[in-house]
Amino acid sequence: MSKAFTKETDADDDDEIALPALPSGTRNYMTPAGYARLRAELFDLIDNERPKMVEVVHWAASNGDRSENGDYLYGKKRLREIDRRIRFLTKRLEIAEVTDPSLHHGNDQVFFGATVTYVEADGSKRTITIMGIDEADSLQGQVSWVSPIARTLLKSRVGDELKLVTPTGVLAIEVLDVHYPSPG
Repeated sequence: MSKAFTKETDADDDDEIALPALPSGTRNYMTPAGYARLRAELFDLIDNERPKMVEVVHWAASNGDRSENGDYLYGKKRLREIDRRIRFLTKRLEIAEVTDPSLHHGNDQVFFGATVTYVEADGSKRTITIMGIDEADSLQGQVSWVSPIARTLLKSRVGDELKLVTPTGVLAIEVLDVHYPSPG
């Protein structure tokens, strides 16, 4: 049967990627900077990316035979990806609770938004920043507030010795420093 006579659905070529789910019963905490970054991405998708892609798809559709038109097929797939990201960002921003970590400036207790330096039992030091689920970037030393290390560190103070449960066993860590961004 010719491909021209098959029904095209939105599920075709969709490569559905599982988006990070919020743990049930938790809040979607976010720093002001993270909220602003995600909001800017949402508006860029709505105001720039999507209209450009709609124009490309419209142009490609006007060229005729859509079954072998790469611009049309790629454009439709890209439009689905953009729409999926718009829906995701809209839902996450609607339920976001913006929390300013600078309110804790000068505090030695670990809360959301803290940059924490800790030492492991073998003497290696690590520094992490506890961020929101949607804004954490592990390449920049940021971890989600629901991660095991963040949950272990939350509400601890400088000098506390803690037990971090890892897949390889229990690891002893000590909090060396807690820092928050300065207000303003």
